[in-house]
Amino acid sequence: MAEIAKAANLSVGQIYRYFENKEAIIEAIVEQDLADKREKFVEFYETPDDMARYMVENCAGAIDKFWDKDRAALMLEVLAEAARNPKVAAILHRRDEQEHEMTGLFRQRIRRKGWSEEETELRAELIGMMFDGMAARSINSDIDPARLEPVLKKVMGAILGVEDPPHSPCPNDMASNKT
Repeated sequence: MAEIAKAANLSVGQIYRYFENKEAIIEAIVEQDLADKREKFVEFYETPDDMARYMVENCAGAIDKFWDKDRAALMLEVLAEAARNPKVAAILHRRDEQEHEMTGLFRQRIRRKGWSEEETELRAELIGMMFDGMAARSINSDIDPARLEPVLKKVMGAILGVEDPPHSPCPNDMASNKT
């Protein structure tokens, strides 16, 4: 509880004024995360053009969100609690089920000719794993997240089957080309 309070910049007493127990706190964290994802998917779904290309072109915003050490620390605390607490594990399992339902249209719209339903689902899962991993790496990485953007666009383009994804050189490549 102390770690969750620290990550939320609150005292344990302040948290318990608003929540009955640890599971209720985690449920609220998970609900907020799902609400944020719903909002992002609405943005994707409102794109009349190729949604996969739109995602590749705009993936820098994901770096801003997932390269947040405080957010990452909180999510890691929730995952650690899920490993110890079956009630929290059940909350995360329900979240995963809701997220899967929420991304049905996403999977339909990113599917490319020749991809099976399973391949499309696995590509979508890989994207989630990549961003979750990015959050975890933000905790102890010294890399400037701005350096990730051009490579992230290439990787997202490859995963989503976007031909000729937008390309910009890596920041260090641009610096070395000036000399």
